[in-house]
Amino acid sequence: MSYYDIKTRAESWLNPVFDEETKNKVKDLLENDPDDLKESFYKDLEFGTGGMRGIMGVGTNRINKYTLGKNTQGISDYLKSQFPDEDLRVVIAYDCRRNSKELAKVVADVFSSNGIKVFLFSELRPTPELSFAVKYLDCHCGIVLTASHNPPEYNGYKVYWQDGGQLVPPHDHRIVEVIAGLDYSEVKFEANEDLIELIDTQVDEAFIKASVENGSFNTPQDAKDNLKIVFTSLHGTAIKLNPKVLETAGYKNVILVEEQSEPNGEFPTVESPNPEEPEALKMALDKAEEVNADIVIGTDPDGDRLGVAVRNLEGEMVLLNGNQTMLVMTWFLLEQWKKEGRIRGREFVGSTIVSTPMLRVVTENYGVKYKEGLTGFKWIAKMIKDNPGLDYVGGGEESFGFMVGDFVRDKDATTSTLLACEIAAEMKARGISFYGKLLELYEQYGLYKEELISLVKKGIDGAEQIKNMMISLRDNPLSEIAGEKVVLVEDYQSSKAFNYGLTETTVETLDIPKSNVLIYYTENGTKVAARPSGTEPKIKFYISVNAPLDDVQNYKKVEQELSEKIAGIKSELKLA
Repeated sequence: MSYYDIKTRAESWLNPVFDEETKNKVKDLLENDPDDLKESFYKDLEFGTGGMRGIMGVGTNRINKYTLGKNTQGISDYLKSQFPDEDLRVVIAYDCRRNSKELAKVVADVFSSNGIKVFLFSELRPTPELSFAVKYLDCHCGIVLTASHNPPEYNGYKVYWQDGGQLVPPHDHRIVEVIAGLDYSEVKFEANEDLIELIDTQVDEAFIKASVENGSFNTPQDAKDNLKIVFTSLHGTAIKLNPKVLETAGYKNVILVEEQSEPNGEFPTVESPNPEEPEALKMALDKAEEVNADIVIGTDPDGDRLGVAVRNLEGEMVLLNGNQTMLVMTWFLLEQWKKEGRIRGREFVGSTIVSTPMLRVVTENYGVKYKEGLTGFKWIAKMIKDNPGLDYVGGGEESFGFMVGDFVRDKDATTSTLLACEIAAEMKARGISFYGKLLELYEQYGLYKEELISLVKKGIDGAEQIKNMMISLRDNPLSEIAGEKVVLVEDYQSSKAFNYGLTETTVETLDIPKSNVLIYYTENGTKVAARPSGTEPKIKFYISVNAPLDDVQNYKKVEQELSEKIAGIKSELKLA
């Protein structure tokens, strides 16, 4: 888009539809800040894998009253077209971020102005409770205002459908079309307060009950009493529910990181409120050493993802990656289902195409189906919806998300926190430990090691760089990785899989929705995936390598060899 077009688009925000404060800010950009003007207006914010997420401010490429209002108006219109003879109901939650409460009220106002009944949480709540509330309150739609672990200047807007899962095709594309056809002057901002009902403890109690029922597995009380837990919500929403769920389930030794227990969208004690990063959990890890805790759990600001740290064989606290946590959790669930005689050939575990291949190996060893989808828990929720004859055991993704059972249809750090403690308590009682069990799985199935490389490319130029990187990987495909022959390339944008045999190449169709993802597999099981983020200015590379582990005592040696292999791949692909 030319600067003239951007300027014209910005000037359209000076008409009477917009409030004086907004118009003054736009004038300031027009007169004094052409670079920020360009970033604010060069495109419309788009729905990605996790909804719509962006920097707060004025403009079509920013989170503000008008962009959220336009989205909400479009959803209102779409709901009416889909359910013409029904009394429409929506539920809205929000997290700890700047302006989340105010923006949630704007969204509620627009829905109510369109004659739609609104259940609005009176205070901040974690995202999994919103997913639960959609079904619990028999709503047609749910909205949560959050930007997950993004920096403080971000906010976002995630949309859930009747089943409690996030929007998936065809609804997502159709809603985007409706929104694109709207003018800001068509947004109805005048609230009908009679249609807005504040909710809180009733839904909390129902969610806590369901979480305890789904996340508990007859762990003896003495094992629970013998487990010492450190928990941090990283200034986010999980403080509202996670401690209560643990207490209700019988865990008494829960030590909170008090400095991080107060919800605060500035996240004052961390560089980034992302439990994937050890630095984010430093205060919790320090507390664990102080009180000699067995396990540390930290959740992200909207309470849907969790980081788990446990003691290794030397007694040191180590932060597990999302694949490792998911493996142990899935193994534990499968083991419980097996003990209870619930594996009958119609169960499945769900995950994503960029998660560890080891999860499939473990799952299928139990005679349970393994299903893979695109990145994002909405696809796991869709698996449940599309397979009513199958029972969902659990599942997750490498980015620290996990879901136990199907009472919630999104990643759920509340129930997963309880599950992690159940595992830690039982393993400690058996003299194995959470970490020791992970090593046993590696010894049984092979040692898999993964690494995620995120390259941040901000702004218009960054988006172009990411686009060109993906074009290059497609137009100039790799034939070898780490000296290993590439035998399979999956291109989810073209929905084609290219199998490179000894004498010929065969092409198969991928039965997964199109997405800008490219995955290479080698003859030795090495896997490299490239995926631009749908909600952040990043391109992500996922590397997975593996080797046999004949003895736990050789773990460090084999892991070091795999680490060196990953380093070589990063250098080869110029990612280091």
